[in-house]
Amino acid sequence: MTAKNEEKNKNNGKITLDRKILVSIINLAAKEINGVESVTNRQRPWIKKVFNRYDDGVDIKFEKNGALTVDVYLNIYAGFNVPDIAYRVQENIKNSLATMVALKPLKINVHIMDVECDKEITDAT
Repeated sequence: MTAKNEEKNKNNGKITLDRKILVSIINLAAKEINGVESVTNRQRPWIKKVFNRYDDGVDIKFEKNGALTVDVYLNIYAGFNVPDIAYRVQENIKNSLATMVALKPLKINVHIMDVECDKEITDAT
């Protein structure tokens, strides 16, 4: 491809995404990991829950340089390796954002809020 064609392809338009789409992708990517019981927004102040009902335990921030920072708050099942779950959640979120919307997050912070001990676990390996 020549430089002229590359310049032509760069200026075709602008893509915008709603925050809810990014939150939904991150939420689904976190829930796909074995050992994750749920994504929770229990840590959020009640006022933010009232005005931002769609956060679902996911907080995304765009820095001034355009970098994306993701915070995800999880409940996990007892009997699973916490660092392993956190790593797999980070990787799955990174891969999901890269393939679905071509975003590469700068940071993905995983916060384990609770461990669910009451439910029986079928596969804790």
